[in-house]
Amino acid sequence: MRARAAGLALGFAADRMFGDPARFHPVAGFGLMARDVERQVYRDDRTMGLAYTSVLVGGVAAAGFLAERAVGGRPVMRTLLTAATTWTALGGRSLSQEASYVRAWLDADNLPAAREQLTHLVGRDPSSLDEQEISRAVVESVAENTSDAVVAPLLAGAVGGVAGIAAYRAANTLDAMVGHRSPRHRNFGWASARLDDLLNLVPARVSALLAAALAPVVGGSGEIALRTWTRDAGRHPSPNAGPVEAAFAGALGVQLGGTNVYGERVEHRPTLGDGPVALPGDIDRSVRLADAVGLAALAVSVVVALKRRR
Repeated sequence: MRARAAGLALGFAADRMFGDPARFHPVAGFGLMARDVERQVYRDDRTMGLAYTSVLVGGVAAAGFLAERAVGGRPVMRTLLTAATTWTALGGRSLSQEASYVRAWLDADNLPAAREQLTHLVGRDPSSLDEQEISRAVVESVAENTSDAVVAPLLAGAVGGVAGIAAYRAANTLDAMVGHRSPRHRNFGWASARLDDLLNLVPARVSALLAAALAPVVGGSGEIALRTWTRDAGRHPSPNAGPVEAAFAGALGVQLGGTNVYGERVEHRPTLGDGPVALPGDIDRSVRLADAVGLAALAVSVVVALKRRR
């Protein structure tokens, strides 16, 4: 649909120009509501977690569907609604900015500030990370979040319109809130984690494919990126972060993976890629690759939206 395609393009442009809305961000509001609901209904079992996820994601999807249907006969309003929803769902500019802030602190030889800034991107404990480990963490976050916060919402919008974008963003937000394997959320958050995995199966692989195709943008080899993806992705504990991080590692010619500390939990992850360890300069290269992947994903999403009209 032309209105859908135009709305995706306008929303993408708004994100690149303005970043996240400074006030009254709908995703933040949804997160607060989800936290309140969790306090009221929490039980340490999967059934309640499934109900929690179904009601919240389904409710957001229904609201998006009804809103789009209400303006269905007015192409301009439908375009603007799609654009606004896309803008609030994307996180490309914020991701690039946060990565650049970490790089700036590293350039200033201020490791404590770089570690603190890193907490805006990753959930791991940064307190003992050196320059190389901080750089690796940023590159991994840029890769994974390019898929989660840029490619996936665009594809969801191309296929499902406003309802698709809203449902995806709600599921992704719940995964971030309750989908981790903490004692409290191991059962309650199971449904949110599995739904997010399902919704990201295709976007993650599209992201990996685009990263490989665009590897020359950062002086890399698409062939090496594809080989690294197919060989190393299965080593990663996440079925969706694995392909994207492996493709980025191959495209950038660096090695990702290793030991990550999350509070009291330590994960020893296999390495991805054959290159040297990531350095601060690789942060900038990962951002350039991520920006290129985001733009290419927009083009793919516009084509998909237009073809659905036919």
